Amino acid sequence: MNELIKVDYTGERPAVSARELHEFLEVETPYHKWFPRMCEYGFTENADYSVTDIFVHNPAGGPQSMKDAAISIDMAKEICMLQRNEKGKLARQYFLALERDWNSPEKVMARALHIADQKIRALEEQRELDRPKVLFADAVSTAKTSILIGELAKLLKQNGVPNMGQNRLFDWMRRNGFLIRRSGGDYNMPTQRAMELGLFEIKETAITHADGHTSVNKTPKITGKGQQYFVRVFLSREKEANHHAQSGADR
Repeated sequence: MNELIKVDYTGERPAVSARELHEFLEVETPYHKWFPRMCEYGFTENADYSVTDIFVHNPAGGPQSMKDAAISIDMAKEICMLQRNEKGKLARQYFLALERDWNSPEKVMARALHIADQKIRALEEQRELDRPKVLFADAVSTAKTSILIGELAKLLKQNGVPNMGQNRLFDWMRRNGFLIRRSGGDYNMPTQRAMELGLFEIKETAITHADGHTSVNKTPKITGKGQQYFVRVFLSREKEANHHAQSGADR
């Protein structure tokens, strides 16, 4: 089939440029008046057409921005009928032939296979992206040694949790009820709830001072169970944030 008017197949359905159609039909009315008039025949923006910006060369001063519209084949066919001339008839027959080809069983099957292939590729790419995090979470789940909160912060940052540092992690744990936030001797110690959940243990170190007296230094450490718990919390947060970001981009 000879290409009378260029068709864009990159979207969900074929579309053509309103300006190119206007030029092919040899409409005497200027485009900026003609296209709004065509839209008055019951066409809906973002359903039948979408307005776009194009850039053309202006001999007087470089590129110039102009309005165009990507219109559906159905809209293009109706516009061709409205012209009531040989060019309109020729273009309409061209669009009808394109439509028959687009809806043929072979083309429908080819598009379905293409979509399925894209989905499989996307799933495989996401699986590869998630693999290090899954391995990290599984490795932590078998941890037997308790670690300092600062060490957990480093692990989280190295495994895809951005802007994570020791101070931020301490602050998050205080705000979320895992560490005591009130001032005093027990500041930054695990809360009763965190201890009952088995997320922390307290390492006590006896220190003998120069004058002979002894004091006990208490340091909160995250147990293997706690490491697993916090890793899964933060990785879930990152996955949810990425999902929302992707959803926003798709809209």
